[in-house]
Order: sequence, then structure tokens, then C-alpha cells
Amino acid sequence: MTTLSIDNLFIILIILLVLSAFFSGSETALMSINRYKLKHRVKKNEIAALRVDYLLNNPDKTLGLILLLNNFVNILASAISTIIAIELYGDKGVAIAAGFLTFVILVFSEVTPKTFASHYSDRIAYKISFFFYYGLVIFNPLVKFINFFSKLILTIFGVDKRKTQYDDLTNEEIKTIIQESSKKITENYEEMIINLLDLQKVTVEHAMIPKNDIEGIDIIHSDNLIYSRLVDINHTRLPVYSGSLNNLIGFINKKHVPALIKENNKIKTEELKKCLSEPYYIPEDTSLLSQLIIFKKEKRRIGCVVDEYGDIKGMLTLDDILEEIVGEYATVYEKENLIKDVAIDNIEVHGSVQLREINKKLSINLADNSVTTINGYILESLQEIPQEGMTFKKDNIIIEVLEVKNNFIERILIKKV
Repeated sequence: MTTLSIDNLFIILIILLVLSAFFSGSETALMSINRYKLKHRVKKNEIAALRVDYLLNNPDKTLGLILLLNNFVNILASAISTIIAIELYGDKGVAIAAGFLTFVILVFSEVTPKTFASHYSDRIAYKISFFFYYGLVIFNPLVKFINFFSKLILTIFGVDKRKTQYDDLTNEEIKTIIQESSKKITENYEEMIINLLDLQKVTVEHAMIPKNDIEGIDIIHSDNLIYSRLVDINHTRLPVYSGSLNNLIGFINKKHVPALIKENNKIKTEELKKCLSEPYYIPEDTSLLSQLIIFKKEKRRIGCVVDEYGDIKGMLTLDDILEEIVGEYATVYEKENLIKDVAIDNIEVHGSVQLREINKKLSINLADNSVTTINGYILESLQEIPQEGMTFKKDNIIIEVLEVKNNFIERILIKKV
């Protein structure tokens, strides 16, 4: 039936099965490679990475070549195994060959190499890229011929490659990727990256300093009072206004203060005005990410947040945005005065504390689109100014009003239930 001996046929069969395993494993390795690591290596112009990148950017050609070679060796292996079986067992050998080869190909040429390749895809893909990269050059006419009929069938079924080529990741999907990489990214870095992704969803209103908490200098005050405010300045920049904050004149930088202070403890208003930077206003619905970009573009570090009527609602600094990314870096004294741990899931807060800070602290989800602070949240919930000692339950927390001054809730006890 054949001039080759049984021993030679077995050797050829083993070689074909090894090739089949190689092609199956190579396909899995190429398709399972870490795309982000690949992009990094491509930027470094690594030859192997450039070859892999070309193969993955032309999946129809790559898969066409691999499947062409894999099916060829599998069919040839099937033919040789049938010849061997007939030589050994006669006509009954056809069924024996079919069953035996099916088992061998599944276990040794498909499942095992593909499983192995999926675990070590990065190590394998770069090493075997040489073979398939230049294989496409040799078998290019044949691969094109096969792909022509493949594309024709896909077109008949309405599959458009151009529409399915790009699949952008959403922010939530990127977060999942980062969280899945937690073993390689430290907890602090992971939190910073996620916070950065969230900047687009958070408006300046949620990070600003409320109007009632803004410290500033009123130029209608006496020179002595203005002098004392400048001497005791605790911030890098302060707003300067006339009568009310809505009549903003500009911002004074702390570095200009020494030149303004005189020995007689007085200061001239005109000299103060010359040192001011121009007022800068921010619409209340601007996202933090957009404002961060604007701050950088216009080389500014501070601005006043205004509502739709042009009235000032608060003040936003570059530090406020950075805190949203890296977390709070206020002094221990400042933190203790705003949020105090009373017990497990039990905190005492100042009325000006943002709802977002409380949500992070207690892992809850207090939400109200019309307010940003816990004081506003309580007023919105009760629809009245509460009395000291009032307690109510809402959104899986118990809120107790501890202190109220001038219609503002100074201290609140919050317990998670």
C-alpha cells in the first residue's frame, strides 16, 4: 500500500502531531497575549514585539495561516494513521484509527498545548512570532485566497469588519482592569488612578470650599484691621472683596504680604489693589477634570465657583482637585475638627463636611443632587432647621443633631446601621 515502513509512518505521525500542537498552542498564545505589555514593548521598538503587533493587527491573515497549516498537518496525520491502522488491523483499522487519532489530537495537540500556551502566552508569543511573521510572506497568496472566501461569507451574513474593529473601554471597564491588577499595583496607586477616572463625573461644586467657610479681606474695613488680617494670613492666597464676596476684586498672594506691611501697622488700600491677581470664575457644573486642565492651561491655582445667576457659591483651589486624586492631606488638627471617630461605624462631623467624604468614611451612599454637604442633606431631608438633640433615620444611617448655631448645624453624630 506504501513503500514506507510502519516505523517510518509512526515517526511521521508523531512529527505531525507535534506540529499540530505547536500551531494550536501558537494560536492561543498570540490571542491571549497581554496587549498593554505589548504596547509598552512596541514603544521601545523591540523587534519581537513589532512582529507580534503586526500579527495581531492582521488577525484574518494570522488566523488564516495558522488554521491552514494546522488543518493540513491534522488531515495528513489522519491519513497516515489510517494507513498504519489498515496495515496492522485491516479494514477494522479505519474505525480504530479514527477513535485513536481523535483522542490523541484532542489531548496532546489541542487541549494540552492550548492550556499551556494560555498560562505562558507572553513567553511563547514573542518567540514564535518569527515563524508566523515570515510565514505570512511565504504563504501570502494562499492565505489571501482563503480569506477572500471567508470575507465573502461574512459579508453575506452582514458582518462589517470596519464597524467591529474598534471597541473602546468605558471608565468602569478600565476600573475593573485596574482592580484586577491589584497584585501588581499598590493600594495607594490603585486608589489614585480610580479617583482620577472619577474626576469627569464630579463637578467643582462637590469639591469647593463653601461660601460661608471662605476667609477673605474686605477692603472697606479699616487699614488696621486689613493689616492684622494680612499678618495672620494662613493661606497661600486669599480673596479680596468690597462689602461682600460677590464684589470680588481679586486674590492676594501671601508672598506679596511682606512688601505691603509698614512699620506703623497700617496699609494703603491702593497698594493692596496693585498686588491682586484678577478675579477668576468657574461655572458650578464644570467637571473637576475639565477644571484641572483649565487651571493648567491658564496657569491659575484658585477661582470662585458661581451659579447660573453669577453669585459666588464657593471657592475652588488646585489643592482641592489634587485632594480628590491623592486623598485628603489636611493637617491632623483640621481633620479632627471636621470628622471625629467615635466608635466603629460611628462618627461626629462638622456641618460643612462633604457628603462624598462621609460616603468614603462609612462606605455608604448618601446622595442628593441638590446639596453637597451634610448640613444641606439634613435640611433637605427634614425640610426645616432641626433642634439640638433631634434624631432621625434615613438611607441606613442614624443622624443625631448635636449643635446648631445661627441656623447652621455645627455638629452631627452619624451612625451606620
